[in-house]
Order: sequence, then structure tokens, then C-alpha cells
Amino acid sequence: MTEVFIKTIGVFVAVYSYAIMINSPTKYLIWAGVSGAVSGFVYFICTAGQIDVVIATFWSALTAGLISHIFARILKTPVTMFLIGGILPTVPGNGIYQIMHHILENDRAMASYYLAQTLEIAGAIALAIFLMDTFFRIFRRGDWKQDSLRYIRKGERKK
Repeated sequence: MTEVFIKTIGVFVAVYSYAIMINSPTKYLIWAGVSGAVSGFVYFICTAGQIDVVIATFWSALTAGLISHIFARILKTPVTMFLIGGILPTVPGNGIYQIMHHILENDRAMASYYLAQTLEIAGAIALAIFLMDTFFRIFRRGDWKQDSLRYIRKGERKK
């Protein structure tokens, strides 16, 4: 369990640093790091519990979508400000590396295996984001809409 917490802190630092690198506004850096850390924590707990990587990625991305929507509504910012950092721990970078490695080694069977797994992980991330976004669109209350970096009432003009 200690290993999971150390990895989670590492994910927080990595996502925080990534948010700095892509010039996120300073006041949202901590929140982006928290989004990534929570998502990474869910992923690490699932994989420690012997859950398949694709399913663990799905739950992690679903958590990232939920946290991102909650933070976006509380802080009145676009969802992508936190969603990018939230899904960062689950992006299948190692799988893409393994595909290229096995192609260069002329091992077509392993390259095919990692290609299929990488596509499954990417699909799980996309499905989780779509489901959470749809959930929040269905249950959106009031007549507020997002306009750039703030929420305004529908029909209200920008100032």
C-alpha cells in the first residue's frame, strides 16, 4: 500500500510539472495535479487488485472525467484544464514503445499483441470520457453555459 501512495505522489508531481510545461494558469496547477493524482491512485489500486489493465484504465479515466467536471464547475474553467492532467497517467505510452520495439525486433506476434492492447486502452479512455461528459450534459441544471473561461446565463452577452 505504501508503494501505491508513493506512486500517487509521483503522479501528482508529474502532472503538476506537465501543467507548468504547457503553461496552464498558475491558480489551476494544484487542481490539475490533484486530478492526475486521484486518477493515478484509482489506476494503481485497480492494478494492485489484479484487475486487467484495460478495465483499470477505464475506471481511472472515468474518475478523471468526474473529477474534471467537478473542478470545472467549482472553479468555473473548461473541463479540459483538468481532464488532460487526469488522463495523463493512463495514456498507453509504454504500449506504443513496445509496438515499435517488437516491430524493429521483427516479432510480429508481440507487436500485434501490444497494438491490440494499446487500442483497447485508448478506446477505454475515450469511452470513459464520453460517458462522463454525457452524464454531465444530461443532468446539467439551470440555464448556464460555459463561455471560454467562465459560465454565463444563456442569452447573456459577453462583457
